[in-house]
Amino acid sequence: MNLEQVAQTYQTNLLQYTTTQQRLLQKKNTIAWLRLLVVVSTAFLAYSILSIHLLGFLLVIIAGIILFLWIVKTDVANQQLLQHTEILINLNKEELAFLQHEIPNHLNDGSTYQPKEPHPYADDIDILGKGSLFQYINRCETEQGAALLANQLLHAPNHVDIVNKQKAVAALESEIHWMQEGRALARKNKISTHTQEKIHSWLFTSNQPFQQQYWQWLLPFYVGIQLLALFAYVFDFLPTVIVTIWYTLSFIIATTLSKQVLQHHQLLNKIVSEISVLEKLLLHVEKKSFSAIFLQQLQQQLKQQNTSASTEIQYLKSILQRFDVRLNVYVFIILNTILLWDVWQIRALNKWRIKNATQVQNWFAVIAQFEVVQSFAIAGFNHPSWHFPTIETSFFSLQSQQMGHPLIPYSKAVTNDFSTTGTGQITLITGSNMAGKSTFLRSIGCNIVLALAGGKVCAASFSISPIRLMTSMRIADNLAENTSTFYAELKKLKAIIEAVQQQQPVFILLDEILRGTNSLDRHTGSKALIQQFIQQKTQAIVATHDVELSKLVENYPQNIANYHFDVQVKNEELFFDYKLKNGVCTSLNATILMRQIGIEM
Repeated sequence: MNLEQVAQTYQTNLLQYTTTQQRLLQKKNTIAWLRLLVVVSTAFLAYSILSIHLLGFLLVIIAGIILFLWIVKTDVANQQLLQHTEILINLNKEELAFLQHEIPNHLNDGSTYQPKEPHPYADDIDILGKGSLFQYINRCETEQGAALLANQLLHAPNHVDIVNKQKAVAALESEIHWMQEGRALARKNKISTHTQEKIHSWLFTSNQPFQQQYWQWLLPFYVGIQLLALFAYVFDFLPTVIVTIWYTLSFIIATTLSKQVLQHHQLLNKIVSEISVLEKLLLHVEKKSFSAIFLQQLQQQLKQQNTSASTEIQYLKSILQRFDVRLNVYVFIILNTILLWDVWQIRALNKWRIKNATQVQNWFAVIAQFEVVQSFAIAGFNHPSWHFPTIETSFFSLQSQQMGHPLIPYSKAVTNDFSTTGTGQITLITGSNMAGKSTFLRSIGCNIVLALAGGKVCAASFSISPIRLMTSMRIADNLAENTSTFYAELKKLKAIIEAVQQQQPVFILLDEILRGTNSLDRHTGSKALIQQFIQQKTQAIVATHDVELSKLVENYPQNIANYHFDVQVKNEELFFDYKLKNGVCTSLNATILMRQIGIEM
C-alpha cells in the first residue's frame, strides 16, 4: 500500500459515513413528523369518540402513548447513531489532515505529561508539546491511554515487551475500521483519570455501612411491613391518622439511615456516563478475535470465571443508576421511605466491590494499553514507507537505511543512511549552519524512541540495541532558578557523565557542546569529554562547528568517525542537500550569511 491508497481508504470511509449521516438526518426529520402526527391523531381520535365510547377513548389514549414512547425510543437510538457517525466523520477528516502533516489544534499535545524534573531527551527531540511526536501519533481517547503513551515514549520497555508489541501493532494495522469504531465510542464521553480515582477511593474506603448480617433479613421484613401498612390503608383497615404517623416515622428512619451513604454517593455521583463508555469499550475488545499474543494476553485479563469485565461494569452501571434516584427528591422520598432504597443499593455496591475490587484498575489499564497499540498501528498504516525496526540483543549497534525525521512531511523529507557498531564509538558531524546537523540528530533520536516503544520507524530499515538515550541539544537559561545557559548545559552533561560512569547502556546525542563559553575553553572541554567517552567505552554522536575536533581521529582512528553536511555556494546563494557525507566539512557559510544581513566583511 502506498500513501495515495492510504488517503483513499480515509476518503472512502468519509464518503460512506457522510452518506450514512444524510440518511440518519432524513430519518430524524421523518421521526419528528411522525411524533407530531401521533400526538395530533391521538388527540383527534380521542376527542371524536369521547362522547360515544369511554372504553374506546381510554384505549386510544393508551395506544397513542405507547406509540409515542416507541417513536421517542427510536428517535433516541437514531440520535445516538447520528452522533456516532459524526464522530467517525471527524476521525477520518483528522487522519486526512495528518497525512498532510497538519496536526489538528484541538488534539492533545501531551504538555501535561512533561516531567517535572529534567528528562534525558524529551525537550531536545520534541517528544511532548505542540507539534511533538506525541501529538503526531497519539490516537488515545481516554486520559489513561494518553498518559500511558507519553510514559512509553519517555521510558522504553524491556526487549521482550518491544518485540511482542511490534507484533500487536502489526496485527492492528489492518483493523482501521475496528479501531475507529472503538475511538468513536470513547470520544462520546472521555474517560478521565479523575473518575478512575473516584472509583479507586470508593473501592478501598474502609467505611462500608449496612453490611451486618442482620440486614439480610431486616430489609425484606421492613419492606413487607411497609407494603402491609399500605395495603391496610387502601382497604380501610387503618385510619389515615395512624398511617400518617407511621410513614412520618418511617421517613425519619429512612432519612437518618441515608446519611450514612452520603460519602459513597459523593464518590460515585455523576460517573455513570463514563462508566457506560468503559463498558462499551470493554465489550468492543472482548468480542474481537486477535492473533497477536500481546493482545490475547490483554484480552484474557478481562475474563473472569463465570463472567466478563464488560458484564461486571454493566451491572455496576445499573446499581449506580438506581443509586442516583436520590437525585430526584420526590421519587427518592417515596422509594426510600417505603423500601429503604439507599440501603439496598449500598449493599449491592458492597457486594460488587468485594467481587471486583482487585480487578477494576486493571480494566482501565487494559483499555489504555489497547489505545497505545492502536496509536502506533495507525501511525504505521498512515506511513507505508515506515518499517518495524530490529531490536538487537548485543550491545552496541545502530544501523539505518533511508532514515528520515518522522515529523517532516514525506514530500520534503531527506533521508540518510547511517550506522555505528561497537563500544567506545564516537561519530563527529561537522557542517555549515542550517546544513542539517541538528535535524539529523533529532531524526536519530525520534526513531530510537519509536523503535524502543514498539512502533514503526521512519526508515527503510533500522536496527538498534536496547539503550538509554541521553541528549544535550537545546539549552535554555532559567531566570527563576538563576541558571545561565552555560550552567544549564553543565547540569545536563553532569547527568550524562554520571550515567556513563555507572556503566549504563547509554547512547548520547550532543549538539554544539559547551556553546555558552569562549572558543578556547569550548574546544578544550569538548575534546576532554570526547576522550572521556572513548575511555569509558561510551557511544555518542557529536555535532559541532569546531572542525578542529575532527583531528582527534588521528589519535583514535578505531573510535572516531568523521561525517559532515555541506553547502553549495553559487553567486552568493546557498544550496543545501541535507545529505550526510563522509569526512570533514570544508565549506562554511557563516560569512555569506553575515554579509547578507548587512555586516560588511
